[in-house]
Amino acid sequence: MATESPRRSPADLLSRLAGHARGKDPEQSKPADPEEPPEEKLDARDGIASAVADEPFDPDADLDYVPCGRGGVTAMRRAAERGGHEHLSELFDRVNSLLGDLSPNADEQFRPRQPESLQEAQLSEEDVERLVFKYLLLKGSATGREICFQIKLPYIMIEPLLKMWKQQQSIALKSAAEMGDYVFLITDIGRERARRYMEEGSYCGAAPVSLSDYLRAMAAQTIAGQEATEDDLRQAFSDLLIAPEMLERLGPAVNSGRGMFLFGFPGNGKTSIAERVTSCFGSHVWIPRALGIDGDVIRLFDPGVHDEVQAEEGEGLFDLSGVDQRWVRIVRPTIVAGGELTMAELEVTQNPQTKICEAPLQLKSNCGTLVIDDFGRQTMPVDVLLNRWIVPLEKRYDYLNLPSGKKVQVPFDQLIIFSTNLEPKDLVDGAFLRRIPYKIEVPDPSREHFKKLFSIMAPKLGVIYDDDAVEYLIDTHYVESGRPFRNCQPRDLLLQIRNFATYKKLPRRMTKEGFDFAVENYFSMM
Repeated sequence: MATESPRRSPADLLSRLAGHARGKDPEQSKPADPEEPPEEKLDARDGIASAVADEPFDPDADLDYVPCGRGGVTAMRRAAERGGHEHLSELFDRVNSLLGDLSPNADEQFRPRQPESLQEAQLSEEDVERLVFKYLLLKGSATGREICFQIKLPYIMIEPLLKMWKQQQSIALKSAAEMGDYVFLITDIGRERARRYMEEGSYCGAAPVSLSDYLRAMAAQTIAGQEATEDDLRQAFSDLLIAPEMLERLGPAVNSGRGMFLFGFPGNGKTSIAERVTSCFGSHVWIPRALGIDGDVIRLFDPGVHDEVQAEEGEGLFDLSGVDQRWVRIVRPTIVAGGELTMAELEVTQNPQTKICEAPLQLKSNCGTLVIDDFGRQTMPVDVLLNRWIVPLEKRYDYLNLPSGKKVQVPFDQLIIFSTNLEPKDLVDGAFLRRIPYKIEVPDPSREHFKKLFSIMAPKLGVIYDDDAVEYLIDTHYVESGRPFRNCQPRDLLLQIRNFATYKKLPRRMTKEGFDFAVENYFSMM
């Protein structure tokens, strides 16, 4: 009767993994001779192979080490291939299965894989040299690990270049570092080249992603390929009190993936609605940190408008192909531009001092939503803004002018929402209105809707609800004076009551006197 082989723990497999990386199986090897050099050990936390023994530092030594980081496992695979072990990949897969699913999103339609060569990354040696030399010029010195982390490329791609630059005497080894790493510094020869690169632009961040790779990513994650259902909309607007008929109108507009007008009186929640539309779609997308287009590097990832999704523990650590660190996973973007919007923000801009290029708003909002709030109140004329977007809205692509003078076609793949308290027909002509297929009015709330807002907001603000006080407010300060309801008013009036009660050291509850005080303050100039 066959006996079942014992189930191995991840730690056991990691131990075997280290043996395979060295070209032998630990279970079949004999105890090491004390006089033999110490073996390499695998650090499971970083996924790297490093020598345990301390060796004297030789600044002229050949570079053949594996720094920590995501490139470590790839380099281990390379070492195993040199040793002829063909079962290493199976062992990695076994570790992956024990540690769980590597994919952060089961429904991800695109995930950038780590390139294994400059050609695959569509980068030249000079592209990488520019970044590394400028980084070393600014920092003074850096380890191999720090260089790889800075430009977001694996060591397997950087190692030959470091050797070449060392032979050219553009960089030198300063000292040894932890985990078998070295500290590099730039020489006078390299410093001269770095200064020349600096004159062209000081960007020395993540290596840029090619436009062709970006186009493929946008096609795979396009917002036009997402279909929002009734359940999706209810979930997206679960924190808002919104009428069912409003959801019925919003649903098809969201699924169109093109554009819509949200219009109505101020204070009824147009901006709040617009900001929640994006959550109807898939939660995450991948975007490049920077784009490389015909020699120009354009910074795309913007922490000011993009929310990065942090990697989960263990994610991708033992994935042989890895994730291309030049990309960043973000929450589907929702970018709001108000009355401060200018034409300059719709074009590639270049800082005159650093010469670093920044992507325009519409490029940053691809695969998400771009909200033009307070439409019609921008400093630029409305027709100028609309003329800029007539073709992109219809064709779903845009043309950008680069600092070099070139013009390039890029995706225009977002839901654009124009939010305004003005009548759309008073703002734009019929030709443009036809290009915005959905015009949705956000109306004033009904009496019952208005009362329900008070009952919802009161506990959130720590105010005791009183139905008689709300009826008094409506009859006395709305019906008799002909004042219209607005969705923002229950919250604003309750804040007045809470502040008044705190000042007077009274219970925080709705009262007729409290509403009289709140109305006098709130509506005094309205």
